[in-house]
Formats: sequence, C-alpha cells, structure tokens
Amino acid sequence: MNDQDFKAKLTDLLDQISDLPPAERTRLERLASETQQRHDRMKKTLGDLQESLDYLRLSVKYLVFDLEATRRENHYLRNLIQPGEAE
Repeated sequence: MNDQDFKAKLTDLLDQISDLPPAERTRLERLASETQQRHDRMKKTLGDLQESLDYLRLSVKYLVFDLEATRRENHYLRNLIQPGEAE
C-alpha cells in the first residue's frame, strides 16, 4: 500500500468513525491518530534507512576506487624497484 492509498483509507476510516456514538468515537479517533503517527514515523525511518544505504553504497565505491588506485601504485612502485619481476 502506497502513501496515497494509506491516507485515503485513513480518511475513509475517520469519516466512518465520525458517525459513531461519542463514547466509541473518541477511542477510535485516538487509535486512528496513533496509527497515523506510527505510519509517519515508519516513513521517516524508512527514509533515513534509504539515506544510510545510499551513503554506504557511495562509501563502498570510494573504498573500491581507493583500493584499485593503491594496487596500481603498488604495481608501479614494484616495477621501479625490481624491473621485469613484478608482472
């Protein structure tokens, strides 16, 4: 269920709750509000997780690039020290 569907269903639920007697309405409105808050927190957490994963991917790319550069430099320096042997 995407965010738009969730909001539509929650709005529909709140409309149905508004037709109930006051004693039941208060409790169900509170539960609906808590559900909305949990959904918002979950969405924020998911966004934070996505951002962390993006940062991790970028960091890994930089580490791989650095490793490859270090290997090239190592190979080059070995050739300077011992020509013909480090192939």
